[in-house]
Amino acid sequence: MQADEIDPQAQAAVARQDRFPLPHSRRGLKFLRLVSRPITWVQNRNPPSVGATVDRTIPGPAGELNARLYLPEGGGPVPTVVFFHGGGFVLGSIGTHDWLCRQLTRESGCAVLSVDYRLAPEHPFPAAVEDAYAAVEWAAEHTDALRGTGDIAVAGDSAGGNLAAVTALVAAENDGPELAHQLLIYPAVGIDEGQRSVRENAGIVLSEADMEWFGDCYYGSDIHRRNPYADPTNAADVSGVAPATVVTAGFDPLRDGGKAYAEQLVGDGVPTRYENYDAMVHGFMTMRDVDRAHEAISDVAGNVVDALGVR
Repeated sequence: MQADEIDPQAQAAVARQDRFPLPHSRRGLKFLRLVSRPITWVQNRNPPSVGATVDRTIPGPAGELNARLYLPEGGGPVPTVVFFHGGGFVLGSIGTHDWLCRQLTRESGCAVLSVDYRLAPEHPFPAAVEDAYAAVEWAAEHTDALRGTGDIAVAGDSAGGNLAAVTALVAAENDGPELAHQLLIYPAVGIDEGQRSVRENAGIVLSEADMEWFGDCYYGSDIHRRNPYADPTNAADVSGVAPATVVTAGFDPLRDGGKAYAEQLVGDGVPTRYENYDAMVHGFMTMRDVDRAHEAISDVAGNVVDALGVR
């Protein structure tokens, strides 16, 4: 595929992002996190309306975790989607993914609980996994606080897609909360520098250096990279995990890893829907100026509705 085949709206969004390159150092990371706050505030002006939002904290294994609950219009109990944001395990927050969570709430009719987990490199693996799983356990035990039916799905994009997949695996292997679905949006799983998607698309949103830096910050050791709870493609058997929707983007270096995990799920008998958005790039479902992002959110929300039986 040629770069000029990328959706023009997505190309424009990528050009804007390129003005803020990743720093590849702890000092630069601190600065980038700082300057991203006003950018996030600007992005979130005039947000899509939902029934209500509730900011709160929930208990985590190392302290309180910030969370935001998005409730749909209407008063009845609804299923809950526990959402984990992307950002390479080192960036991102509830704020950076506010628009996506609002749209997912509106399109699915579910409550969405967006959770801030501990970030690397200050908190490397398995801190984020522990926080994500604790959030799902809390959601399962506090249905009333979420105005929920008790039906729970997990979701996330990029690094958050990894955490959603891992959480589903941890729950299945440890008699944890029963999950109805896992929504994995261009998940950071099964990445290999020899993959065609990496060779062809590195440098579009994510460079090879970016991916290597994210991995070094999060995993810390090559030993951890082989842990199934760091990357579920390392698991010998995923047959017990929740049914899945896996989304990839045609111009994303992570495309082939996500596709491989979808194939692994299918091979182990897990009901799985896989969708590749050919003209899209990594991160496209957070790009509110991209029409295809709106369409994709509606598409995946339909899968969540089917899985959770939203009325």
